[in-house]
Amino acid sequence: MTRPMPRSRYSAGAIFLHWTIAALIIVNLVLGLGHESLSKDSIPMVMGWHKSIGVTVLALSLARLAWRLANPAPPLPPAMPGWQVAAARATHIFFYVAMIALPLTGWLMSSASPIRFPLTFFGLFPIPYLPVEQSREMARNWGSAHEILGYATIFVLALHVAGALKHHFIDRDDVLRRMLPRA
Repeated sequence: MTRPMPRSRYSAGAIFLHWTIAALIIVNLVLGLGHESLSKDSIPMVMGWHKSIGVTVLALSLARLAWRLANPAPPLPPAMPGWQVAAARATHIFFYVAMIALPLTGWLMSSASPIRFPLTFFGLFPIPYLPVEQSREMARNWGSAHEILGYATIFVLALHVAGALKHHFIDRDDVLRRMLPRA
């Protein structure tokens, strides 16, 4: 029995989930970091969007993880140095952890807060609060974890984009092209 040839590109499902989650994360980072500069009246609406997008990212990330486990990634170029392979793997592991942990820490922060703001999915239906201790201290702790993960995500995202661009423009390999939608 012969083994099938490894894919040279990511599957259409993986590409769709990658770019959809990436766009939602970038929007949410902007909303999360920029909400304090908004008028006091618009903050609840913007944070409602932030929370709804976060829940969407969580759901899509779980789907992405399941997809990834069922559909292995195409192999990296054989000439790629070992340190770059290790960096790529570490980056991807970080992203899977962050795509799940960021929304969860935000949800935990909202659930732990003694001041309960409405938690809905784009105003369509309520999102249940998680069964955690409600206290300012717990909400602050979950908020700190959420913020640290957010800034770490920005840093790793910048490295990820820089690496993809390096592969495309300097190494001139297919690392970036294999994740781009077909034109």
